[in-house]
Amino acid sequence: MKLTAAVVQTSTVLLDTPATVERALALMKEAAAQGAQVVVFPEAFIGGYPKGADFHIYLGGRTAQGRAEFKHYFDAAVALDGPEILLLASAAQEYQLYVCIGIIERDGGTLYCTAVYLGPDGQVLGKHRKLMPTALERLIWGFGDGSTLKAVDTPYGKMGAVICWENYMPALRMAMYQQRIALYCAPTADDRDTWIGTMQHIAMEGRCFVLSSCQHLRRSDFPSDRMNNRLPAAPDTVLMRGGSVIIDPLGKILAGPVRNEDALLTAELDLDAIAMGQLDFDVVGHYARPDVFSLQVNTAVQSAVSFVSHLNT
Repeated sequence: MKLTAAVVQTSTVLLDTPATVERALALMKEAAAQGAQVVVFPEAFIGGYPKGADFHIYLGGRTAQGRAEFKHYFDAAVALDGPEILLLASAAQEYQLYVCIGIIERDGGTLYCTAVYLGPDGQVLGKHRKLMPTALERLIWGFGDGSTLKAVDTPYGKMGAVICWENYMPALRMAMYQQRIALYCAPTADDRDTWIGTMQHIAMEGRCFVLSSCQHLRRSDFPSDRMNNRLPAAPDTVLMRGGSVIIDPLGKILAGPVRNEDALLTAELDLDAIAMGQLDFDVVGHYARPDVFSLQVNTAVQSAVSFVSHLNT
């Protein structure tokens, strides 16, 4: 079986969620026009990745200005059952697409960096919340749990997402491989040259197709009147230079990497390449040593409060 996959490389309209949703809808239409059945968007695309912002936080202290800036960011986030996701899901149905899109998910008073899966039936198929926000991300995003590690079914095999530096967590990768993931989505904010080697390693390790999408974000896209930015102020300063890429199960680059420009990358994926690659390596099969190594994954929802009813006997 063959399919066409697309990865999006462009910027969020930071702090303008309706405009960002419109941009996503246009790109879904464009991808479908190019024959894509699967589309992957960058990390935190809806809601934004505020690269360079620090919300005026320092060890042992917060400020009123930082709280006000966080409120702008909080308001730009979306709920999983909100109108923004409904619009995107409807577009997935209209264009008959499987979509993985990064969002900043608002749940109560906490924001999560989440990847949402949408299907051609117009439904939300699932989500993955980033387990381990990196460095300063931990001040603005909550921690996901194992309940959102489940990959989703597509006619092309399992599709799942591992977000940015989660890809450096070997146990998390193994949890995805055990599900026989075929379409390994890697939405990211990492535009370093080293990222490409990481993606090639994962494709070969998991014998899967890797679809990595990163934003192309300039300083001019950053609303500095509502949020501080510690990076250079020149409008043409590149905050995120992209590097989106599509890789086959033997590590061959099929599209990209593209840097310093907007792009919609597409590639034809021959799913037979997965089985052919497993001739000599199946990381959770004939190349595994469960007598030596084992992994236990806790997929229970982690809740701060449990209400239990005790009946009198």
